[in-house]
Amino acid sequence: MIRVGVPSKGRLMQDCFDWFGARGVGMRRSGSDREYSGVIEGVEGVAPVLLSAGEIPRELAAGRIHLGVTGSDLVREQLGEDEVAEVAKLGFGHADLIIAVPNVWIDVETVDDLDAAAAAFRAAHGHRLRIATKYHRLVRDFLQRQGVADYQLVDSQGATEGTVKNGTAEAIADITSSGETLRANHLRILSDGLIHSSQAVLWASRVAEWSAEDLAGYAGLAAKLGVPARPF
Repeated sequence: MIRVGVPSKGRLMQDCFDWFGARGVGMRRSGSDREYSGVIEGVEGVAPVLLSAGEIPRELAAGRIHLGVTGSDLVREQLGEDEVAEVAKLGFGHADLIIAVPNVWIDVETVDDLDAAAAAFRAAHGHRLRIATKYHRLVRDFLQRQGVADYQLVDSQGATEGTVKNGTAEAIADITSSGETLRANHLRILSDGLIHSSQAVLWASRVAEWSAEDLAGYAGLAAKLGVPARPF
């Protein structure tokens, strides 16, 4: 039986159900909104597993689900190419991982400007400029490619946009879709501060056990969804 991890609530769940449904694969909860099991119709040998979007990368990496729908930002941050394969971009759940700085930093418009500001900040304060984020791998790789060195990443698992106002960071790297929360907290995105454009993606686990029966079931599912006939 192929286990497919799908988001368990909110807009992502409904968009996921709609995406599958538009391709002849009906998907729904099996009971009340408090239950985390689902039903799938229109294809044999496939079972949905309702999980939080953040849990799906972990379950893919552990091989406990064969397929999963979640944001590319979460998978790129947590997993490597030896653990998962991208099956298809789904065209919803769009958001950007960006770097933002306080509006009052009028001379900081680009990542190069941020690099210069970070060097000046360290000289003035004796410690590195702090950037609050949940996305340490993606942000570190991006800044390394841009040649930025005088900074430290501060872990933020709550309201990242509020860390500058609270004095726990000087800048942030966070996911945003509309930018409204950034503007409300007097932050603006660097002109070249886009780190990753995220959207919902259907992923296949490379470490899950794929039996011959599973591969046959996947082929039937793939034919309906219009995705590659093999998961990877």
